Amino acid sequence: MIHVHLPYHLRILAQISGDVELEVEGPVTQRSVLDALEARYPMLRGTTRDQITAARRPYLRFYACEQDLSLEPPDAPLPAAVAAGEEPYLIIGAIAGG
Repeated sequence: MIHVHLPYHLRILAQISGDVELEVEGPVTQRSVLDALEARYPMLRGTTRDQITAARRPYLRFYACEQDLSLEPPDAPLPAAVAAGEEPYLIIGAIAGG
């Protein structure tokens, strides 16, 4: 079971109150986790990645095991602790301002 932490605005959109637990088939990668997330919560399609290019949306970052995975290839394996359900996969809304 993969634990996914979503930012507040995406939890509101998906109408959930806490973290999400997902079953992921095959290798645990950013792509497979986001695919499983969007399959379970279709209203989140296009919120974390562009629907056409699958590129990460601006102002969102992906973290796991205290590592920024935002620029990693989408099919690179996630850390073993995430795949084992010991650590969460974090989707964080970046803060910008001036």
